[in-house]
Formats: sequence, structure tokens, C-alpha cells
Amino acid sequence: MPEAPDLRPTPDRVRETLYNWLQGRLAGSRVLDLYAGSGALGLEAVSRGAAHATLVERERSVAAVLRASVEKLGATAAEVAVIEADARSVLAAGPARLGGAYDLVLLDPPFAAAEDGHLCTLLAQDGWLGKSACIYLEGPSDRGVPELPGGWQIARTLTAGAVTARLLRPAN
Repeated sequence: MPEAPDLRPTPDRVRETLYNWLQGRLAGSRVLDLYAGSGALGLEAVSRGAAHATLVERERSVAAVLRASVEKLGATAAEVAVIEADARSVLAAGPARLGGAYDLVLLDPPFAAAEDGHLCTLLAQDGWLGKSACIYLEGPSDRGVPELPGGWQIARTLTAGAVTARLLRPAN
């Protein structure tokens, strides 16, 4: 993986816990990974049965490596799409541009960004989330729970060292 500011892979223990939480929910799902980095979270979702993952990465060099990894894995464009863009600009463009609502959204923004609550607000608008969608939110363990849209609930939480992972459920 190339050097990039704020690139921080999700720890293995946290990733394993996430996919234990999602067991039985991935088959045929659409996944949006808004801060893809290495692509480990989104690509693992596809390997566990998700029908499609859209991987969003703003750093050009990281996106290039991500595309090469997707090609090396033999994933088709129908299975995995890599978009080189800023997460906020993707959300501002609306879900129709990317084929509609998602069942799982992976939010692992740079810890310094502190924009998780704002991103959740954007996701709650414009039809980004399918009927039984869930959102994975990863952040620093020393930061509290971000302000969540009305009716959203924290379904699961794990703290491992400097990382806190949360599985969120939006209001239906």
C-alpha cells in the first residue's frame, strides 16, 4: 500500500468482529465503503457474499493500488467499483449516480477528520440506505459517540485499543 496521509488499516480483530456481527446479512447485499483505503473491508464483504461493493477513495495513488488489487482478485465491474473521489462529494451527488440504495455502509474516515456525524446525516438523506441497512462506523476510542440522525440506534460496540467500532441501525 502506498504512503498516504491518515491511511490506517482496520485492525484484524475489529474486522473479524464486524463480519461476525454481519453474519447472515451479507448475501446479495450492496456495500458502500466510503473511505476504502486498502479496500480490506469492502472486498471482504464481497468475499463473504455481498453482490456488489462500491469503494470510494480520494487519494489517487491509493485508488490506483486498489484498482490493481481488484483486478488481481479477478472481480468484475458488476462486483466491485472503485471511485476516486471525496466521500462528501459522492454523497452530495446522490445514490442514483451509484445505482441506488445500499444495505451496508462502511465509514472509517481518517481519525483527524471528525466528520462521522456529518456523514451519517448525509446518509440519512436522499435514499442512500436500503430498508434494513446498517452502518459500520469506526473512530478513535477517545472520541465520544458522534451526533446521529434522529431514530438511529447503536446496535453493537467494540473498543480495541485506540479504535472503537460501532454498528448503527437507522430508523425505518
